[in-house]
Order: sequence, then structure tokens, then C-alpha cells
Amino acid sequence: MGRFKHRLEELVVVNDKQIQKAGENSQQIQAGTISITNVMGIDEKRAREIFNEMYVIARRDFSKDAYECANKRVAQFEESLMPKIMQIDGALEKFADPSFQFLITEAHKTAAATERVADYDLLSELLVHRIQKGEKNRKVRTGIARAVEIVDQIDDDALCALTVSHTVAKLLPVSGYIKNGLDVLEKIFEKLIYGELPKGQEWLEHLEILDAVRLTPFGTLKTVEQFYSEQLEGYTCVGIAKESNNYSEALSLLEDNQLFSNMFLVEHELLDGYVRLPICNKEAINSLQLISKPIVNGQQFGEVHIDLSEEQKSMLGKIYDLYDKNDELKKEVSKRFMDEWNKRNALLMLKDWWDNIPVSFSITAVGTVLAHANAQRCDQSIPPLE
Repeated sequence: MGRFKHRLEELVVVNDKQIQKAGENSQQIQAGTISITNVMGIDEKRAREIFNEMYVIARRDFSKDAYECANKRVAQFEESLMPKIMQIDGALEKFADPSFQFLITEAHKTAAATERVADYDLLSELLVHRIQKGEKNRKVRTGIARAVEIVDQIDDDALCALTVSHTVAKLLPVSGYIKNGLDVLEKIFEKLIYGELPKGQEWLEHLEILDAVRLTPFGTLKTVEQFYSEQLEGYTCVGIAKESNNYSEALSLLEDNQLFSNMFLVEHELLDGYVRLPICNKEAINSLQLISKPIVNGQQFGEVHIDLSEEQKSMLGKIYDLYDKNDELKKEVSKRFMDEWNKRNALLMLKDWWDNIPVSFSITAVGTVLAHANAQRCDQSIPPLE
């Protein structure tokens, strides 16, 4: 399914001190100042005019009998697209780009051909993605162009399944706490599993015809337990036994690097008597931060984020390597992890569906942009596709 490129960020709080890039039990969303710039004479009024000029070209393929129906659908598409465009700095100038105009024309044809209201939002997300990520990457542009063509052809349950599959492969929580991390995944999949997930293989064959997936009949998918136990190994690790020699060594390493043990060694939520670093996997060490809360004249003023030094990161990696490698304990932690997983309805639904997919598959560039656009349509807090 490829490597993981996005992270949903969480706040880690230990004894009133904070580490990790943050947002409280939710994905971090950062909003900047939005400005609308009139470039080359393109303002909102002119952008809407170009939008409709492109529609005149697109509807040449329709008979006059189809105009009334097509006009209503394209009008819905316009009202979905333009507010999103207006929120992107510099987006209006793209309406003067011939390649973007061609894409709008194709999107008009698709919008006119579909009665599914959600498709207008999906087309809008694809055009927004074209503006944000397709300017210099022809592979991305090609994937978006093909995705625009098939929006009206993809079945509802197949689109839902494609979106869920893509999200499994691309998004992970980074909360240092296991239950918080699972809660993040639960919130995401509650929104993405908006319909009944399809059984059997027919939905995959449908997506393969549309160039959204490639089937690998002789392969098998990892189960949810196998997949997430590996990717979230910071949750499913054994950790370090308290009062052990490795624990003493870990405390010494933290002290030598001027880091507080109560911030960086937390109680293992799945294994009594053990501690671990508050991270979802070893890679997450690189994104850890110290957060200082300056106090001036008795008043607290904001937060200051301080990156760990390379020496401190290396030291935390050494502590991670001190974790107990006992296979039996590892199996027990994985079992308890899945017990926690199964307490959450959406995650249980995901596991029951995923573990019964009969054939292995990979998602193509077309399927990736289509699935991610649909995921963002369902949950606007999901970060853009890189």
C-alpha cells in the first residue's frame, strides 16, 4: 500500500508538561490569513465567467433536450467549487491557465452526467487538489484528469471502500497515548464508513476497470492486527520493565541529556509494570518537541516549541532499543491492543471488513487522488495529499 505520508497530530500531556506536536485529542488544523489577489484581471466575477464559458464548450456534446437537467447539475457544481477556490490564495489566477480550463470542461461533462449530489463536492475537491498539488507534477495532473472522468462511473459502495482502503494505507495517529490514538482513528473512520462496505471481489474488479486499483490475485493482505501492530509498534511494544537494569540505564540516559524521565517514560497502558516512550513508532522520535510555557511576573504567556537536539533524538532511539523483546509478552500486548481496538464500533467494522477482503490489491495514482478527495469531502480536517 506504500509508505505513510501523513500524520494526524495529537497532544501528549504528562504531569502538566507537553511533548509532541499538538492538538487536543483531535487532528491539528492550522489556519492562516486568506487573501484574494486579483492576478491578470482574474477576480471572482471573472472566474465565474470563465467557468461558464467552459460550460458552453462542454455542453456542445449534449442535445438541447438535455440542457435543463445539465444546467441544474453544473450550477450545483459551481456553488460547491467556487467557495473552496476563494479560500486558496492565488487560486483565481489558475482560471487563466489553458490546462486548467480543459480540466474544468471535463469536470462540467462529468457533473452534467451525474445525479449523485456528493459528486459535485468530489469534483470540487479534485480541482482544488489540481491547484494545490498538480502545478508541477504531471503524474499528479494525469491522475486527477482521469479521476475527474470516472467520478460519475464509480459505484457508491466501491468509492466508500476505496476511500477507507486508502486511508488505512496513508494516515496514522501520532498520539503518544494508545487510547487517544485509537480514538483519533475511530473518529476518522466513523466519517469515512458512510455506507455499507462491499463484500466479495466484485467491487475491486469494478475499480480495476476504472483504473483505480490493480489486483494481485496471488497475494494476500495483512490483517488489521498484523498491519497496525507493525505500523503502531510504539503502542504494541513490550516496553521496559520497571526496576530492571534497562530501566536504570534509560533513566541515566535521560538525566545525562537533561530530559525529565516523567515526560519521556510513561506507564504502558497495555502492560502493568512496564514503561515506554510516548510515541506511536520509532520514526516519531524525530517529531518530538519540548513545549515551554514562559511565566513573566506570575503570568503565563503562550507556548514555545523547542526541537530536540540530534543528540537527544539519538538517545531516545537508544532507549527504544532497550525495550524487552520477549515474544510471549509481545503477543499478549498485541492481543490487548486488539481488545482496545474492538471496543470502538467503526474500528471493529473496519477490521471485520478488511480481514475478509479476498484478494490483495494496490491503489493506483488515479485511485489515490480520487480516494483522498473523497476523504477530504467527508472530513475536512484530513491533511492534503503530498
